[in-house]
Amino acid sequence: MGADVKTVLVTGGSGFLGRRLQKVKPKWIYLSSKECDLTVPLQVKKLFKEVKPDAVVHLASMVGGIKENVDKQADFCYRNSMINTNVLHQAHLSGVDRILSSLSTCAFPDKLGAYPFTEADMFKGPPSKTNFSYGMSKRMLHVASVSYRKQYGRNYSTFSPCNIYGPGDKFGEESSHFVASLVHKCANTKDGDRVPFWGTGKPVRQQLYVDDMAQIIVMLLSKHNTGVPLIVSPAQSYTIREMVDIGFSVSGKKVETTFDGLLDGQFRKDGCNKALLGLIGRFDFTTFEEGFRRTYESYTK
Repeated sequence: MGADVKTVLVTGGSGFLGRRLQKVKPKWIYLSSKECDLTVPLQVKKLFKEVKPDAVVHLASMVGGIKENVDKQADFCYRNSMINTNVLHQAHLSGVDRILSSLSTCAFPDKLGAYPFTEADMFKGPPSKTNFSYGMSKRMLHVASVSYRKQYGRNYSTFSPCNIYGPGDKFGEESSHFVASLVHKCANTKDGDRVPFWGTGKPVRQQLYVDDMAQIIVMLLSKHNTGVPLIVSPAQSYTIREMVDIGFSVSGKKVETTFDGLLDGQFRKDGCNKALLGLIGRFDFTTFEEGFRRTYESYTK
């Protein structure tokens, strides 16, 4: 990112990650969904005319847990496709040369022959059926970014974070991601309770603490200048059952956990961070145990 970049617009600025990014870069402009409906082209056109950004960090998207992804596939497809199309195209028409867009490791194939997967694996199979629409919309965001790069020479790049968690997330049962749901369960149980979970507990996940992601975004805005969907993840992976055990250990609750063996979601979703570290250098990721502790304490205080 050149020295002439003064105004950075962050879409999804009032969201989970956007709010934490504000603590790192308070002078950037953070857009909330109440200020502009990014699915409406005329509103997005007006936004770029008024803000006149030099660069965009594109975080806005419709997100949710497994159940919401399965139940609202058309909503995920429509809203995310419209948001991404409008932001990239209006940015291009407004002369914005730099966009850094957030994808997700959900965009990667459900099943691969080897793990951890790399950036080259994105198009080697379909995303998991449990988040197919969301995953495909993120793939198309990458395709669009590469297309503007190739046709118009725009510096539009993408990164693919694994599951992000931390203080300020949406906590609950059905609409939240796994770690936020686990925090909620840990906080709302008592010793001796029987606590149910979906699936078998065997799927493997990487978890990225939100403040780590915020710091990395700042680095990537200046350093990530290629058409590679850069994977952002720590090296450590955990099974769902292992994370459940860690969560209740942190909470100090003595409970019985059960798994219904039904809806597992994608079985493995662990990515390789070699390309990331080759770009930004060494980074000390927050361990899951420490990140969960901070999140749990923030939620229960």
